[in-house]
Amino acid sequence: MAEEMETERSDVREDGRRPPRAVVGSQRVEEEMFGKAFDGNVIKRIWAFVRPYRRDVVLSVCAVLTFTLMQLMIPLIIRYAIDHGMQQDGSRSALTWAVVVFLVAILINYAASYAQETLVGGVAENVLFDIRRQMFSHLQRVSLSFMDKTEVGRLMSRLQGDVNSMQEFLETSVLSVGDMTLLVGIVGVMLYLDPKLGLLTLSVLPILFVVRLFWLPLARKSFMAAHETNSVANGALAEAIHGVRAVQSMDRQGVNFTLYDDKAKANLQTHLTAARYAQVMVPIVDSLTGVAMALVIVVGGARVLNQALDVGVLVAFLFYIQRFFDPIRSLTLQYSVMQRAMASGQRLTEVLDVPIDIKDAADAVVLSKDMDGSVEFRDVVFGYNPKHPVLKHVSFKVNPGETVALVGPTGSGKSSCMSLIHRFYDVQQGQVLVGGHDVRALTQDSLGDQIAMVLQEPFLFTGTVFENIRYHKHDATREKVIEAAKAVGAHDFIMRLPEGYDSMLGERGGNLSLGQRQLLSFARALVADAKILVLDEATANIDSYTEMLIQKALVKLLEGRTGLVIAHRLATIREADRIIVLQNGELVESGSHQQLMANRKLYARLYDLNYASFDDIPETVLEETTASGSAT
Repeated sequence: MAEEMETERSDVREDGRRPPRAVVGSQRVEEEMFGKAFDGNVIKRIWAFVRPYRRDVVLSVCAVLTFTLMQLMIPLIIRYAIDHGMQQDGSRSALTWAVVVFLVAILINYAASYAQETLVGGVAENVLFDIRRQMFSHLQRVSLSFMDKTEVGRLMSRLQGDVNSMQEFLETSVLSVGDMTLLVGIVGVMLYLDPKLGLLTLSVLPILFVVRLFWLPLARKSFMAAHETNSVANGALAEAIHGVRAVQSMDRQGVNFTLYDDKAKANLQTHLTAARYAQVMVPIVDSLTGVAMALVIVVGGARVLNQALDVGVLVAFLFYIQRFFDPIRSLTLQYSVMQRAMASGQRLTEVLDVPIDIKDAADAVVLSKDMDGSVEFRDVVFGYNPKHPVLKHVSFKVNPGETVALVGPTGSGKSSCMSLIHRFYDVQQGQVLVGGHDVRALTQDSLGDQIAMVLQEPFLFTGTVFENIRYHKHDATREKVIEAAKAVGAHDFIMRLPEGYDSMLGERGGNLSLGQRQLLSFARALVADAKILVLDEATANIDSYTEMLIQKALVKLLEGRTGLVIAHRLATIREADRIIVLQNGELVESGSHQQLMANRKLYARLYDLNYASFDDIPETVLEETTASGSAT
């Protein structure tokens, strides 16, 4: 799991903010939360996704304004009907006219409401689809150095929870325009109908403003705390799911449940607190609505009795007061939505802004399929943290069609060499050349087409066996896939599956044994038909019989290809054309198996440790090898 979300660098970024950091484990995750009540930068970034749908946004705003206009008109129509159609001297035609206009207003109100709900919902769904797609695309291309240090649960929280918060904001943002317009419209109409009664109604607003003044900072703090604990709980959940085998094997279910339960309870408490702050304004607004209506009824009623005010105006005021506090209540709730959206939008843009360190140069060339397949390291210095290099001035060349094995204690830099060949990382000094070209001068797609990798832990995707084998080369024919499976000894067990090559594999191929998954990885590498084959401890988890099958298959697999092999079982690399021995990131030996055994240096000690009983090994050999690193 990740230990820090970002590589070691200055704690403060150019914009003055600290970068998000995570200390991951069962005990603690710390994350800096971002978000303002209104963040112009977030709005600007989100607008880039909304822009393609601006026509629908404009139409939805027009629909909302039409709906708002009808809400303002309806009390006026009622007032007209009471004052002109329901009095003793009223006109029946006036009442009929009021009813007709009222029905028309209701129909327009319905049409406008339906239009804005449909348009806003459609825009929100399309924008979220585009955001998810761009985030997924970006995360497929970000450097492995970022992915190595970032917790999966935290990324999932952003891809799901934060995107959902943006959906809520997008769906309510257009409605906020209507609420603000309705609020201003009601104030204007009330002051127009009767300024004194209108000012009396507005007299309760200072109370609301004072309450909000104290409420806003507390609410924002609670919303941020809810976001943080949510991220913590998601991270712990993802960690527990991914490590379920280790949890069950060590009987840690009870301990893990307790640890997760603490995080879940903290998440519950912060969300309950946030919910209380989000809802506390509702009863306050409702109470103020009642106070305002009481004032209008008492004062307005007295004026009606004194014939200083029309009954229709008093009734219209009561309708407006009821509607007046609705947008205030709605805007209060939408504040919490906007607050969550600003925090979520900041977190989403943080992911979209993760720098892609490994990218094609402007003048990158396509690696020809006819390239010779040579690999060369020239004075390579590399470290995941540049301050602590893993490889120190390593130089060697693998000739076309040659099979070279990399051997050394754990931590000597073998897997790092393999990663550099595929340009998963860039070197800090020196060059890595493939086919005579610096990998930094090649397009990543063409480089990937010429390198097939088989790793110690094979990764299979949800899908059929056939789709997994041709994953590297999606246009491979069924005949080619079957031929590859037969070559690596996988065909027999595949045919024993319920539907053969069309059998569905579970997540990560969990319904197959580890050896079977590895055989499929070998078949995938063979179908890729690449010039360079990289085997990074590919036989470490395979039984002896399967390993024997693969050893035979490797003869075909490496035929006409350049091979680079890492294997802790030294018997699997004895037939390599050349063996390179690394120790503490430096090349210390190179030669054939026979030559290195004759030298009686590190390789010979490692080989002896592999094939002799510990009781038969001199204590001095054990001490020397242990000082160099573990041989496992």
